[in-house]
Amino acid sequence: MTHFIETKEYILKKLVAYITTGFPSLDFTVDAALALAEAGVDTLELGMPFSDPVADGPVIEAANLKALQNGFKLDHLFDISAKIAPHIDTLWMGYFNPFYHRGMENFIAEAKQAGVNGFIIPDLPYEEAQPYKPLIESAGLSLIDFIAPTDSRERIGEIAAEARKFIYLVAYAGITGTGKSEDLQGIVSDIKRFTDTPVYVGFGVDQHTAKEKAKGVDGVIVGSAFVKVLLDDSLSDMQKIAGITAIAKEIKEKINT
Repeated sequence: MTHFIETKEYILKKLVAYITTGFPSLDFTVDAALALAEAGVDTLELGMPFSDPVADGPVIEAANLKALQNGFKLDHLFDISAKIAPHIDTLWMGYFNPFYHRGMENFIAEAKQAGVNGFIIPDLPYEEAQPYKPLIESAGLSLIDFIAPTDSRERIGEIAAEARKFIYLVAYAGITGTGKSEDLQGIVSDIKRFTDTPVYVGFGVDQHTAKEKAKGVDGVIVGSAFVKVLLDDSLSDMQKIAGITAIAKEIKEKINT
């Protein structure tokens, strides 16, 4: 096994892993999160199950619906996060509807109490997020910004100048999990002209594509590759955890060699 030493000369590229909270069960989510932390995952995206996950492909959508059918409630997210966040950098990934109806102030308070470090809200565009950013950042949390290949250089500069923690670079226009490929070097160069904030690429990243997609960026975001394993009913819970940790270790090694 390759061992990496992080130095000033060579900074390890980061791995962000998405799993759907409450799928296949609440206890499993905790066990899986802690196992991913041990496998080298740097940041965990805890997905908030939602009935219409517009940015996600059929794999994550299926996990969302199964979690809701199993009785997932937002209070479960808060309880689970308190068990996970002390052990791994944790973000809540969800759509804006629950944030709006429960209130951003309430989400911020719950995140602080649980030790969660911020939010990823894919259907809240940069412009519409402006009223909420000061509330989030004044609490010491981050709202992750998205940049897409379709964004103009002017818009990239505007978003990048205010981005905190990391920038979520969408690898292509579309939904997650489709594995499309685009040359991102131009947009990465554009982003890095405006900011030193790390750039992580997501959408279509798995153990087969991670090495290529990691070129020029600071990390990768992986979701469907993990959730596919969790959806496999032929596997026991232990086998599912073994499967996702193996994928995490493989990706972490590939993006750093």
